[in-house]
Amino acid sequence: MSPEELKARARVMKALASPVRLKIVDELSRGERCICELQPLFPMNKSTLCRHVAELRNVGIVCERRDGVRCFLRLLTPCVLSMFDCAMGVIRAEAKRQTDAARGRQVIEP
Repeated sequence: MSPEELKARARVMKALASPVRLKIVDELSRGERCICELQPLFPMNKSTLCRHVAELRNVGIVCERRDGVRCFLRLLTPCVLSMFDCAMGVIRAEAKRQTDAARGRQVIEP
């Protein structure tokens, strides 16, 4: 993998390394939403929420369209949702490993 590819991957991962941005992606997984619909879900002002959206937009995860004064967001690359499934697989495997270790079972790494 080239250094440029590594940097590009790191930018995408960095954009997703925020609970707020993960929640935005999760909300958009159910379809296009107006930012005015997302605002009540986040305890922050609109400009802060828009900065989080900009991070996702800048790496190509979401896109927006304007309809008058309203700004609608949608996932540009829904394949990002498969990363959520993968992350949950890692979390479950680690929880099981820790539970097994706490119970005194030998943990065999794959």
